[in-house]
This record gives sequence, structure tokens and C-alpha cells, in this order.
Amino acid sequence: MRSRKQLLETAVHGIFLMLGLVTVGCVLLITVYLVVSGIPAIRQIGLVPFLLGDTWESTAAQPSYGILPFILTSIYGTAGAILFGVPVGFFAAVYLAKLAPTQVKSIVEAAVSLLAGIPSVVYGLVGMLVLVPGTRALFHVPDGASLLAAIIVLSVMILPSIIKVSITALEAVPKEYEDASLALGATSIETYFRVSVPAARSGIAAAVVLGVGRAIGEAMAVMMVSGNAANMPSLFESVRFLTTAVSSEMSYSSGLQRQALFSIALVLFLFIMLINAELNFFLKGQKEG
Repeated sequence: MRSRKQLLETAVHGIFLMLGLVTVGCVLLITVYLVVSGIPAIRQIGLVPFLLGDTWESTAAQPSYGILPFILTSIYGTAGAILFGVPVGFFAAVYLAKLAPTQVKSIVEAAVSLLAGIPSVVYGLVGMLVLVPGTRALFHVPDGASLLAAIIVLSVMILPSIIKVSITALEAVPKEYEDASLALGATSIETYFRVSVPAARSGIAAAVVLGVGRAIGEAMAVMMVSGNAANMPSLFESVRFLTTAVSSEMSYSSGLQRQALFSIALVLFLFIMLINAELNFFLKGQKEG
């Protein structure tokens, strides 16, 4: 009996190990492919002109491949989505996990799950039909397709990830922590924000990381509401993100243009890895502190 149990545990351990190695292998394969495909264009264009150039004219007689507008737009768009989406998602998660009545919680959680399942193109379509005209009319600008519209759409899109993961983290906090705080005379709100939230800090941070990844990697919805023009970022002007730069030109690209698009994908990949590394380093430092 024991040998059969040990054999089963060994088999399960081997399966999990194999799946983990497959995951790591996929990441390494993607990394190698992007490096091999993206380096030639960077070498031909030049690293500084490619990263710091402010003009992208890939179809001109004398093409120019500068992606600084795309980099800045992605940074500003992601930062704006975090600025608007994270506080809303955090406070909604605290309310649903600790304060909301059971019936309200079930209804709102169902709505959040529905938001998570909506395809990106639907977000983009709603934004294009409602948000873009509304922005144009409200701020009296020539075109409502802008960085502001993209930030609002991204803020809504990252909410489900932040809310659902944060709720899970908050509900995993042992009830004894809250009971001890209440016994010492703290109010319920003080307990939730000074005891429960710090205890669930790592899970909430993971939720933010997921939201950042969703915001950085989104292409279709952003393309439909941002105008997709290679301009330097401005709140009320059409802009182009790193993701939309690749998706909008890849279908008809060739030669150096196609290689430059792979270089953009490589920059985006490294950008995401850098952000994740910084967040993990920050969280590790907090745990050790």
C-alpha cells in the first residue's frame, strides 16, 4: 500500500515538474525568438536612433524608425490606468470582502466576473461608440480618440483582475487577526485597513501586477479608441502604443519594417520583464523588512 502511494506521489511530482519545465521552456523559446528576430533591425538602425527617435515613418521613401513616442505612450497609458483603476479596484475589493451584505456581494462579484469575460474588442467597440464621441463633446477637441480615452478603457479592463485577486487575498487573512484588533478597541474600518490589508499585502500586490500586465499588453481595445497615430503622447491627441504599433503594421510589413516591428516586440517584452522584476524586488524587500 505504501509503495503504491509513494509511486503515485512520485508520478504526480514528475508531472508537475514536467509542466513547470514546459512553461519555462516556452518563455525561453519566446525570448530567443524575439532576440534573434529583433536584434538585426536594432543593429541596422542603431540602438539610440531606434529607442530615442521621435519619428516613425515606415512606409515613406526614406523610412524612419524611432519608437520613443510609442514607449512614452505605453508608459503614460499604463501609469494612468493604474492611477485610476487600482484605487477603485482596491476599495471595491475591501468593501466586497469585508463590508458588503451577502446578496450585494454575490451580485457585484457576478458583474465583475462578467467584466473579466468580455472580449477586448467589445471594450474597444463600446469605447469607440460611446467614450470617443463623449470625450470629443465634453472637452471640445477635434477628435475624441486620444490617450485619455485609452486610459479610461484600460482602467475599466484591469478592474476585474485587481478586484477578484484582492478579494481572495483579503478573505484568506485569518479571522483571529481581526478579532484581536477588535478586542483591543479598534473599530471595524481601522481593523480592515490596518490589520487585514497589511496581512493581505502580497496578494493585493499580485493583483496590481496582473492589472499592469493587462494594461501593458492590451492592443485591440486600445487601437480602437486611441486613434493609432504615431504622435508624441498628449492627453487629447491620437497616439500609438507599443502593442498597437506591432499589430497595426505586421500584416503588410516586409524587410526592415518587419524586423523593426519584431524589435518593438522585443522592447515591449523587456519592458514587461523589467516592471515585473522591480515589483517582485519591492515586494521581497517589504517581506524582509
